[in-house]
Amino acid sequence: MIVKVNPSIISGTIKAPASKSSMQRACAMALLANGKTTILNAGKSNDDLAALDIIQKLGATIEIANDELNIGSSDFKNKSAEINCGESGLGIRMFAPIVALSSAQITINGTGSLLKRPMNFFDEIFPQLGVNFYSNNGHLPLTIKGPLQPADIIIDGSLSSQFLTGLLIAFANAATKPVTITVINLKSKPYIDLTLQMMNQFGYKVENDNYQKFLIQPHRKNQAHQTIIIEGDWSGAAFLLVAAAIAGSITITGLDIFSTQADKAILKALMDCGTNISIEEKQISINTALGKNGKPFQFDATDCPDLFPPLVALAACCNGTSVLTGVKRLLHKESNRAITLQQEFAKMGIKITLQEDLMLVEGGCEITAATFNSHHDHRIAMACAVAALKANGPSFIEDAEAVNKSYPNFFDDLKLLHAAVSLI
Repeated sequence: MIVKVNPSIISGTIKAPASKSSMQRACAMALLANGKTTILNAGKSNDDLAALDIIQKLGATIEIANDELNIGSSDFKNKSAEINCGESGLGIRMFAPIVALSSAQITINGTGSLLKRPMNFFDEIFPQLGVNFYSNNGHLPLTIKGPLQPADIIIDGSLSSQFLTGLLIAFANAATKPVTITVINLKSKPYIDLTLQMMNQFGYKVENDNYQKFLIQPHRKNQAHQTIIIEGDWSGAAFLLVAAAIAGSITITGLDIFSTQADKAILKALMDCGTNISIEEKQISINTALGKNGKPFQFDATDCPDLFPPLVALAACCNGTSVLTGVKRLLHKESNRAITLQQEFAKMGIKITLQEDLMLVEGGCEITAATFNSHHDHRIAMACAVAALKANGPSFIEDAEAVNKSYPNFFDDLKLLHAAVSLI
């Protein structure tokens, strides 16, 4: 799919998409709930649909009525010998320990870039937990046969916090006595806050000792019927907020300003570069575009690496060199995002320099219209589209369907905000 983006001034009010981080965690918890879970504002991205497919194959039932998603579960059991996580990094890392709760042998596979992501973590951890495990030289497919036996372990959290999320959920479900997970060098701590928040809603008790030790209690409250409201997605909304900062004025509803989502930090970057922003409890407004007044900024994205693409689009429209930290977190995404951003934004005339863990973005020059490729990366497609709103002519995004992974309505929402976007 190729999308044409003309230079545009955007305006209007839009509701933030549902958070796939919250949605996928809610699906995992609902699978293990031994009762009925009702999910409101359920997400519909490819990653969300993959999570729903997984829990159905692992024994959950799903009904949709009156915009409510009802998930039923009883005893954890598998219906299928194989599940597929699509391209969801959270999906594979979270559901692998949950699959290991079963005594049946189950194969986990994926598609696209997920086939290239390293899974060596499980090669090291699962044997310590009584799980028979085989991988394809540290990659998918994975073959798992439990049942997982929780034990005090030490893990490395430097690659992704998503591995810890899966272990926390699995341990809490299976533990018969208090058990501790000790973590070294944990990254993306806000996402663990999101996991613990969701677990608490389902009655699980985990004590967090400064993100270095997690004490999981073996008992939880009986939850016969749980209702979960999926909050708005700060990751997707970040692109809309940046679009407004560089090309208009909008109001976004449906975001929780008290959210534990890491990408809420986009607000700091917007304020640092001089954006005229109003933050209220139930809505956020960008009142006027930066124009030529955008100031270069410094931002540490180590704990929120998904913000790199919208931050680069923002920095491209600021006068001077912005410095972003946390580049090492970008290697194992849907693409090598540091290199991909450098390549695609070079087509716009924006110079990006990579220095170990730093990314330097030289902004302030005219944005050159061009033909961009998403590299099958949803966030690259959205970043290029946002920057193209300020280009000196029409731009084209190839493989634009990549946005379906997290934000399938992205281009439709841009059109609702009066951007000149069309499918060709």
